[in-house]
Amino acid sequence: MRAAHASIEDHHEPERYEIRIQGHLDDKWADWFDGLTIRREDNGETLLTGPVVDQAALHGVLRKVRDLGLPLLSVSRVRPGQTDA
Repeated sequence: MRAAHASIEDHHEPERYEIRIQGHLDDKWADWFDGLTIRREDNGETLLTGPVVDQAALHGVLRKVRDLGLPLLSVSRVRPGQTDA
C-alpha cells in the first residue's frame, strides 16, 4: 500500500526567476512577458521577475527578450525566501 501523503518532489510549483536585461521596458510589455513583473532600475536595466511554469516557458521568455534585441544580462532562479540585494 502506498502512503497517502505526497512528498515535496510530487509537488510541481512554478519556479521563480529574475531575468535582467539591458535597457528599459515599459509596463505595457507585462502581458507579452506572461505577466512577469517589470522593474526598471536606475542603472538603465530592467528586471523581469515572477513564476515560470517550466523550462519550455523560460525559453519562451528568453526568446522574447532576444526578439526585442535587448541584451540579456542574467537569468537567476529565486528560491523561496531569497531576496535580491
